[in-house]
Amino acid sequence: VQLVESGGGSVQTGESLRLSCAGSGYRYSTATMAWFRQAPGKEREGIAAIWPGDTRKYYVDAVRGRFTISQDYIKRTLNLQMNSLKPEDTAMYYCAAARLAYSPLSRYEYGYWGQGTQVTVS
Repeated sequence: VQLVESGGGSVQTGESLRLSCAGSGYRYSTATMAWFRQAPGKEREGIAAIWPGDTRKYYVDAVRGRFTISQDYIKRTLNLQMNSLKPEDTAMYYCAAARLAYSPLSRYEYGYWGQGTQVTVS
């Protein structure tokens, strides 16, 4: 299984970024996919997750209304559109995959992780 994130960078407050995660080596169409982030000195937190077939989406309160998670099943890509970015969004962002996640924003549900992409908002 391989997950590769891209799209991170440094932006100003209020700007947008779009993260992508290319997946391979697993059954993408039946996996629960998620985005996590980890700021220095803090635990890794789940911020957005999506069930297979886009049947349900989950967001943590801190990003609801600003971030949108989506999937491209043909390209096997997980995306995170991040709008109205704030300095507190600064973190390393990771995508993750699970066969089935009953608690989609819990990191303990996920067995596959990407290497991360840095997002810095100033």
